[in-house]
Amino acid sequence: MNHPAFFIAELNGHPMHFNTQSLDALSKTTRVNLINSLTGFKSANLIGTRSNNGQENLSIVGSCFHLGADPALIGMIIRPHSVDRHSLEYLQETGYFTLNHVHEGIIGAAHQTSARYPREVSEFGATGLTPLYSHDFPAPFVAESRIRLGMKVIETQDLAVNDTVLVIAAIEHVLLAQGLMASDGYVDVEEAGTVALSGLDSYHLTRRVGRWRYAKPDLAPQKISD
Repeated sequence: MNHPAFFIAELNGHPMHFNTQSLDALSKTTRVNLINSLTGFKSANLIGTRSNNGQENLSIVGSCFHLGADPALIGMIIRPHSVDRHSLEYLQETGYFTLNHVHEGIIGAAHQTSARYPREVSEFGATGLTPLYSHDFPAPFVAESRIRLGMKVIETQDLAVNDTVLVIAAIEHVLLAQGLMASDGYVDVEEAGTVALSGLDSYHLTRRVGRWRYAKPDLAPQKISD
């Protein structure tokens, strides 16, 4: 059965349905908002970079993901080079950048870093956030952030499927506000006030519903703490 070129709306309890053709028929803005929302909550991080000539840059990203614990690696997808990507340029140039969790108190400033400022304008100054240099690390941390990571670029890969860039980086420094790490190493992002991002512009506070015991085939699921 061929579906209409728009979409099948929810009717008589049936879910709304899009196929390839109906997705393509949506306006660009609607399609972008829809697709960007489908994966649910994402981390909200600020990337801090500094060029070899001293120009600082700060930008928000929602595409960071855990890649491995030993070695400690994080992956990140950066959008195509359709416009200048100062963060990507500087981290490739120097080999270093920082990741800084966004919390409720800095959402406005963090979101503003997505504006397309000229190269010579530092988003730190433009948004009122403070660059922090620590432990002789060459890239600036965000002083207002409560969870900060110093990252060393291991490799970058151009993805032919959509011209995005995969950045793979090793964690060299972890800077945590007091009281965020449990005795077993667990970092309480909720206590830090870290927010989640959905779509391109929706920020969320979280509520933990519990930590659970390591799953094994011969053990029933067990909640170990709230």
